[in-house]
Amino acid sequence: MRFPITYTLKQIAEIIDSEYIGSDDFSVFGMNEIHVVEEGEIVFVDHPKYYDKALNCKASVVLINKKVDCPEGKALLISDDPFRDFNKLTNFFKPFEKGNKAIADSAKIGKNSIVQPNTFIGNNVVIGENCLIHANVSIYDNCIIGNNVIIHAGCVLGADAFYYKNRPEGFDRLISGGRVVLEDNVELGALCTIDKGVTGDTTIREGTKLDNQVHVGHDTVIGKKCLIASQTGIAGCVVIEDEVTLWGQVGTNSGITIGKKAVIMGQTGVTKSVAGGKSYFGTPIEESREKLKQLAYVKRIPSILKKLEE
Repeated sequence: MRFPITYTLKQIAEIIDSEYIGSDDFSVFGMNEIHVVEEGEIVFVDHPKYYDKALNCKASVVLINKKVDCPEGKALLISDDPFRDFNKLTNFFKPFEKGNKAIADSAKIGKNSIVQPNTFIGNNVVIGENCLIHANVSIYDNCIIGNNVIIHAGCVLGADAFYYKNRPEGFDRLISGGRVVLEDNVELGALCTIDKGVTGDTTIREGTKLDNQVHVGHDTVIGKKCLIASQTGIAGCVVIEDEVTLWGQVGTNSGITIGKKAVIMGQTGVTKSVAGGKSYFGTPIEESREKLKQLAYVKRIPSILKKLEE
């Protein structure tokens, strides 16, 4: 998430009422999660396990819960609760805007696009040309939709990330300030749910087609010309490269990559990153030929045991 203007380290510290290490006028351009953070942006870390990763990533400012040596060229924000203060920054730069009508005045809808009844289109949504948005679709604030996109009934674009911190009093939600971006010629079947990024974009690239009841988690990027069948669940921060096929009821772990032109057979659990150009099956995931051979061997076990008994 890039800020509308450049802020100084001192100004950011004042927003969250924190100490800081660095010059008052140290420039800050935005904030992001660690896997997508860029130079000039803030990242937060609240567990010693990830200190080194955060301090050595691209971020220029690290929001951290311990005073540590500041890497050269960077700055620190010292907080007793970085998770809470990261939420404060999200609320400051991307506050919730209440909707007051079915299609917000700030929404932009392109030429020849059709929006069927009972659809909600939020603030600052952009919809391209020649799109068809069926009934009862909800498109939350700031979503970007390209040209020639079809969205079937009951889809929800831009719901919050499923991202919580476990506290003694209950689960604390990480507030989502990102977007959903659908590129040209994308099609979503009925009842698909596409969560927005925490600070960045959840992106579905040009020409990809989703069947009914597919879920896409926060900050995931799905490449061009992918096919994703019904009841597939894709976790957050997943990268699916171009021309991948996911058949029905596939589920994935978060933070993995599925390589270009991979085919994932139905009911597979994608527990790790896999290379492109191959077919995969099973849980834990393996190349489909090897997995099917294993299943064939398993079927032979009763006859082998019988022979041994004889």
